Amino acid sequence: MRFDNSWFNELRGSYTALSPTPLHGARLLYYSRPMAKILTLDDNYFSGEQSKIWCGDGLITGMQPLAQVYSGHQFGEWAGQLGDGRGILLGEQRLPDGRKFDWHLKGAGLTPYSRMGDGRAVLRSTIREFLASEAIHALGIPTTRALTIVTSDEPVQREQTERGAMLLRVAESHLRFGHFEHFHSAGKPEKVRELADYAIRHHWSQLADSNERYLLWFTDIVRRTARLIALWQSCGFAHGVMNTDNMSLLGLTLDYGPYRFMDDYQPGLMSNHSDYQGRYAFNNQPTIGLWNLNRLAYALSSLMRHDQLAQALSTYEPTLLQVWGERMRARLGLMTASDDDNRILTELLALMAKEGSDYTRVFRRLSETEQQQLRSPLRDEFIDRAAFDSWYQQYRQRLLRDECDDLQRQRVMKAINPALVLRNYLAQQAIEKAEKDDISELTRLHQALLDPFNVDQRNSDYLQPPPSWGKTLEVSCSS
Repeated sequence: MRFDNSWFNELRGSYTALSPTPLHGARLLYYSRPMAKILTLDDNYFSGEQSKIWCGDGLITGMQPLAQVYSGHQFGEWAGQLGDGRGILLGEQRLPDGRKFDWHLKGAGLTPYSRMGDGRAVLRSTIREFLASEAIHALGIPTTRALTIVTSDEPVQREQTERGAMLLRVAESHLRFGHFEHFHSAGKPEKVRELADYAIRHHWSQLADSNERYLLWFTDIVRRTARLIALWQSCGFAHGVMNTDNMSLLGLTLDYGPYRFMDDYQPGLMSNHSDYQGRYAFNNQPTIGLWNLNRLAYALSSLMRHDQLAQALSTYEPTLLQVWGERMRARLGLMTASDDDNRILTELLALMAKEGSDYTRVFRRLSETEQQQLRSPLRDEFIDRAAFDSWYQQYRQRLLRDECDDLQRQRVMKAINPALVLRNYLAQQAIEKAEKDDISELTRLHQALLDPFNVDQRNSDYLQPPPSWGKTLEVSCSS
């Protein structure tokens, strides 16, 4: 197994070298076999002495563990220096096919950047991140991934005392907007350039020889971010804590905390009960994405002229609207573009918001519609049948104009409208059992989430409307 450790070797002054601090009574609870296969890891790494790696009690030859330093804006306010307060980058694995993956251990103990924290994670938050990153990946949305969950006997204090845990997170890179903000705020433009050149060298190598490489690079970051947020919006995903230090330069979903997949359609959904002003509400995510990119643009102002930064930023809205439009048109089963598509979508969303219709179930049941039917199976999801019938007749006429047979259209719709998303209550059920060292529900849910478009009949209970208690679960930044 080969580790490159490019961050350690090429970006001196942007980290502190240190090893993880093991948890008391730490033991491997669960791991992702699909991710292990990608990383070319055989079963031996998950048993016996080898499993100590995941517990922070051992390293693989070639690893150079470190904690990264970065800064950022949190809830719209400049927070100054932040950094890996509970995570350690163990190393960067280079696969035989040339791909590179960071191995990042969360909950690995105190670092110089822990501030008032304890450097630990708890089993609840670890399971939530593991499941969410796997679920988002299966939906086709760029994300970090997860490999292992470690539990322990060590008590960790959050809102209550919980069991300490660790998560091995895998990503192409952990480059964040906050890395650039850190060195720009410190008045070190040479370090900003060093970071930019590093990013281009390792992740945008096709731009390395261009005289406009910084402009092309930043433009691509803008477009990746816009695409990511459009995909979040299309599947009803609220991240909950879009601070600039939680924004990935590669456009990956990063740092899962108080996230939520919508149950009832609520445009103003707030997934984080610590977000008192609703800054990161679901319908604010597109605006916040651009706000964060403006903070990154300011941090890159030593590399590009103002007009170049503005030119790159101007691609955000068109990209977001294009991706959102394409995605939602596919979710509606519209095979061609038409001027009235937006009205059809807007009117459906208005009906859903009025009745609090289940976001995932509506689009999945819409996938079963046959255009020759005078009534859709989706009709039973609405109380105001007359309002739905009025909308449906417009929708049905729009389908007929496409001249696409039902089987083909339904196949397309069912490949983009999931039957299953990671609802908060499903994660909570897995957590409650895992806290008793029972991984049966964690295993079953994880396996189902790997193919959310084709849920096995044995997991049909996952497809039922969420119970009332499941809709009111509160999650915060410690989640």
